Amino acid sequence: MCGRTACALGAEGIRRACVYRDSHGRTRHPEWRDADKYSPSYNKSPQTNSPVLLSRRHFEKNADSSERVLAAMRWGLVPAWFKEADPSKMQYKTSNCRSDTMMEKLSYKGPLIKGRRCVVLADGFYEWQQHNGEKQPYFIYFPQPKEEKADGKDDDVEWKGCRLLTMAGIFDCWEPPDGGFALYSYTIITVDASKSLSGIHHRMPAILDGDEAIRKWLDFTEVSTQEALRLIHSTENIAFHPVSTIVNNSRNNTPECLAPIQLELKKETKPSTSNKMMLDWLKNESSKKEEDDFPRWSSQFIQIATPKRTSASLMHQWLKKEEGDPCAKKPKTQ
Repeated sequence: MCGRTACALGAEGIRRACVYRDSHGRTRHPEWRDADKYSPSYNKSPQTNSPVLLSRRHFEKNADSSERVLAAMRWGLVPAWFKEADPSKMQYKTSNCRSDTMMEKLSYKGPLIKGRRCVVLADGFYEWQQHNGEKQPYFIYFPQPKEEKADGKDDDVEWKGCRLLTMAGIFDCWEPPDGGFALYSYTIITVDASKSLSGIHHRMPAILDGDEAIRKWLDFTEVSTQEALRLIHSTENIAFHPVSTIVNNSRNNTPECLAPIQLELKKETKPSTSNKMMLDWLKNESSKKEEDDFPRWSSQFIQIATPKRTSASLMHQWLKKEEGDPCAKKPKTQ
């Protein structure tokens, strides 16, 4: 699934990052319809607005279907047939839709048949790996090219900044029953996770890798629904790294959310004073032995192999020391 994304580029950066070539081979940058409704964020959650790429033909009937526009849409599809006055009263989640069932559900099948296909843009998305009752977040994104400086002035210069993640989505247009502004909203299509991501989560967004895949997905007049659906599959062209649990709270919106961290392979437990004394004593006793028939262990837990000095007899001697027995050896203290 995909329940949290990051998109930190400003509106102009998004526009320049979406450079493409139209049906005549000309280099173009999509225009924004409502850039004022978009706010960059390192931690976007459902019901917030995100940048979405779609064909201009959806808004201008005579436009070339290969031309693209940018729009800020609400994450969480509100179907056109929804009758309530408040879209937040929907009783089921529509932030994601499964590729294997989307043609069976009216909320997604209707917009798909109408050609309402879009590309959801993000720096990447977050996913949580569950292990031993704990959840470790990861940031997942396209592998990035080597950094190159762009002057940011010439509109025809190819984009040399970060490569945005391009996820296949479905959108719809809902109009309040009592009148008012139309609400454009979307859902992200999900598929079975690729092999590289399956260890983190069993689902992932359907990622459109490359401009040709994006072109076919958006051009609903030239590319049929059935042909477009062949583009929906997992991809191995993905990178990821663990991030801080600060991202768990959607109110946290800082670069720290997607900064890589180092995971501890094993959590250290603090031994009690009594245990520490016992471990130190065992190490000292082992170092006095003249028999070296067994390997030296790098762990602080020394394995004693001789049958005469069993762990029970060692514990017995240690207990004597604790009781003040003068015959017991005194353990060395730190």
